[in-house]
Amino acid sequence: MRSIFVFALLISTTSLQAQVFDTLVWADEFNVDGSLDTSKWWQQTLLPNAGQSWWNGEIQHYTDRDTNAYVSGGSLHLTALRETFTDQNVTKDYTSARLNSKFAFTYGRVEVRAKLPTGVGTWPAIWMLGQNITEIGAYWQVQGYGTTGWPACGEIDIMEHWGHNQNYVSSAMHTPSSFGGTVNVGGQYVSGASTSYHVYALEWSETKMVFSVDSVVHYTYEPSTYTASTWPFYDPQYLLLNIAIQPSIDSSFTSSAMEVDYVRVYQQSNLSMEEQAQRGIGSIGNPFEDQLFVRLTGPSTINLYDITGKQIYSQLHDGSGYIDTEAYAPGLYVLEILQPGFKGYREKVVKR
Repeated sequence: MRSIFVFALLISTTSLQAQVFDTLVWADEFNVDGSLDTSKWWQQTLLPNAGQSWWNGEIQHYTDRDTNAYVSGGSLHLTALRETFTDQNVTKDYTSARLNSKFAFTYGRVEVRAKLPTGVGTWPAIWMLGQNITEIGAYWQVQGYGTTGWPACGEIDIMEHWGHNQNYVSSAMHTPSSFGGTVNVGGQYVSGASTSYHVYALEWSETKMVFSVDSVVHYTYEPSTYTASTWPFYDPQYLLLNIAIQPSIDSSFTSSAMEVDYVRVYQQSNLSMEEQAQRGIGSIGNPFEDQLFVRLTGPSTINLYDITGKQIYSQLHDGSGYIDTEAYAPGLYVLEILQPGFKGYREKVVKR
């Protein structure tokens, strides 16, 4: 099993020195073989375009079957297949999967370590949409968040790859000021994009988006003015993973997969590394399971809040210790540490 260093310094080779995304807030390591973890992912299957097709002339059905999305050998296998498949009274010749994260956030660093599929006509993507998008069958639409159409909701394409241009990957921004054939785009060639794993990353701050592969930056979006038209990115976005099939699909295509080693989202903690050391906050077990570990060197009041802001735990701790979290459901929580003479420290933590 891969280990995660919670307070690792995660800065790209660009000028992001003022923004340190050092706290893991959500992840899927794909360490358990079998079906997709449905506490983290929603398999979007409903055809949005008058119930007949997906956008951009795509010709696949997205399904919720293990055949198209499963975990094996420490990786997610998101697989496109050539097969006759009927769903929603529509028959198509290709199937694939489109995953929505059941986690939305604002600002941070996204890392996805992946190996891409092959084949002319395949179109895999690692991307994000506004939590507020109105799109039939999307997870957050089903949860009642849908208020805004595309592209006003904003779209962030962390990685796109087209099988007709092997080893070239692209990143793009879609906003009301530029969408579809957008001018806000950049990319790079990645040797072995489909034969070896590479880390596709986004660093999202209040003023810019920086895209990279294996820490090599290929595009920065930093508009000259910030309006709803150029920057609809003050609100939460969620992650999507999918493989679309284009009408140009190679006639010999049978199947190919995007293999994903991990998906991780980091955000900035409220304290610098130096401040954490001064206050004796050595480490926090994040993510956690049935126990949340907090390493401290002095007395502190520990509070835990659920995602609605309700306090579910409060206790004085003399030093390091474990909080029993077995009764709590998997999801996002807020840990608060109160110490005499210091401003309260808060951090988002995730129960797996």
